[in-house]
Amino acid sequence: MGYAENLWLFFILLFGIIAVPGMDMLFVLANALTGGRDRGLAATGGIMVGGMVHTMNGAIGVGLLVHFLPILFKPLLLAGAAYMAFIGITLMRSSITVGNEGPAGSRSAWKAFRQGLVTCLINPKAYLFVLAVYPQFLKPDYGPIWMQATIMGLLTVLTQAAVYGGLAISAGRSRKLLIANPRVTILAGRAAGLLLFAVSVFTAWEGLRAA
Repeated sequence: MGYAENLWLFFILLFGIIAVPGMDMLFVLANALTGGRDRGLAATGGIMVGGMVHTMNGAIGVGLLVHFLPILFKPLLLAGAAYMAFIGITLMRSSITVGNEGPAGSRSAWKAFRQGLVTCLINPKAYLFVLAVYPQFLKPDYGPIWMQATIMGLLTVLTQAAVYGGLAISAGRSRKLLIANPRVTILAGRAAGLLLFAVSVFTAWEGLRAA
């Protein structure tokens, strides 16, 4: 298999893992619905930076991560699940309303960016993807590892921007329909929080059962 075929196969796997609903996608959706397009895109930006960090880990640390996986995986998974559960509970307890000047009591775009970054960095699905997939595609036969990792990182960021950014824009537009109905907006925010909490519980349960 040549390098072009290798990269194309990587992209197919990458798109599949990003497009499948998970913690990152739900986090973007929650921010876009409750804070509008800008906050949804800010959350997407944080997740994109996290994707670059994962790529760097895949390029320089796959061997070490695989070696220490039995020790680090379970605490990492539980920490990620706990963080997402915290965000979900916060949303479920909130009473977010949307006005023409912006959502009352919402987090800033900068905070959404930071939380998006942390969400991506502690997402167990991302670490599993790096550990399972990257060793198969970063090969000396295809040239310098750093160059291959750079291209894979660009693909990761662009795919996240397309999938999560598109979701943020779509959800942000639908937010305009909620301005006239604060009760629906509150329910939407709490429903997003419930989804985040449910995903965190499921992730922790699956990881502990497989450990």
